[in-house]
Amino acid sequence: MAYPYRVYDELRREAPVSYFEPTGQWLIARHADVNALLRDRRLGRSYLHVATHEEFGRPPEPEFQEPFWRVIRAGMLDVEPPVHTRLRRLVSRAFTPRMVESLRPRVRAIAGSLVDAFVEKGGGDLIAEVAEPLPVTVIAEMLGIPDQDRHLLRPWSADICGMYELNPSPEAQHTAVRAASEFSGYLKTLAAQRRRSPGDDLVSALAQIDELTEDELVGTCVLLLNAGHEATVNVTGNGWWSLFRNPGELDRLRADRSLLPTAVEELMRWDTPLQMFERWVLEDIEVHGTCGSRAARRWRCCSARRTGTRPCSPTRTGSTWAGPDNPHISFGAGIHFCLGAPLARIELMESFGALLDRAATLELRHEPSWKPGYVIRGLHALELTATA
Repeated sequence: MAYPYRVYDELRREAPVSYFEPTGQWLIARHADVNALLRDRRLGRSYLHVATHEEFGRPPEPEFQEPFWRVIRAGMLDVEPPVHTRLRRLVSRAFTPRMVESLRPRVRAIAGSLVDAFVEKGGGDLIAEVAEPLPVTVIAEMLGIPDQDRHLLRPWSADICGMYELNPSPEAQHTAVRAASEFSGYLKTLAAQRRRSPGDDLVSALAQIDELTEDELVGTCVLLLNAGHEATVNVTGNGWWSLFRNPGELDRLRADRSLLPTAVEELMRWDTPLQMFERWVLEDIEVHGTCGSRAARRWRCCSARRTGTRPCSPTRTGSTWAGPDNPHISFGAGIHFCLGAPLARIELMESFGALLDRAATLELRHEPSWKPGYVIRGLHALELTATA
């Protein structure tokens, strides 16, 4: 969990396609293969648009999970065209390049305020005090969540995402269902209010779209919250932990701030927060002589996300900072490429930049520990001492 990359290196060399019996998944380890498969329409995030669970050779989902999947499958991430096409077209209106760039001053102000408070008190847990509040505040403002309710968002999101882990425990499943039900109820109430009295926010805008069902509105908002901050939080924590383990790279970044854009890309690639994404085989396919059969329909394709073709050194995270080309796939690829990638990049740039600008020194208090999740991978905390 703390360092899976030696295993990835071994898989790339010796077993680019391998079967993992405990979870019934095929693992695809090489960058070119992963990049191609994420774009291949013979694979899908779901199979329910072409077959039932039983027809696909899968057991039916437990009845208690129904509230969770009703929310999740109403968002664009877990559906395929034509539903995905319609939902993405509607939601993408809120993520035009011009609109996202217009958020930069507000993101910069939030990041600066959080970092100032962090430095003024001499440091603390960077994840809880800077990494989490920034993207949660940004997405909450976009959605139009009232200030007094924003403390609910992060716990709901974390609990919902527990279902995405490999073979989640019964407790994690029930927790995810409860969180999805609570968040769904909250959003339905909020959307009803905004239909009557719309504001200048995304929930109000979505509530006015007749093409969007109530479940699709809820599913879209839940997806925007989860995708809008879970990865950004963990890129921040994982990235700073990588820099502290490689102080020469941190010094280099402090000395030349023009490296920040490419540094952010490299840190996303180097210790990515999303280690694995799943695809289902919808039509016959072959990868390196291994066949996934549409008839069997039980072949699942998962990808190790740090799959770059360029050589990596565990003692030099920034070996590619000097160049503009970093074809990582931390945001996915194909039709499910992350809609919020431009906003995530702005948040990361402003967060890292504020810390570099406003904290003269940042020192690690103790080595952090990793959360038990693998699919979504991040630190419990990152305790630092900071001085102005």
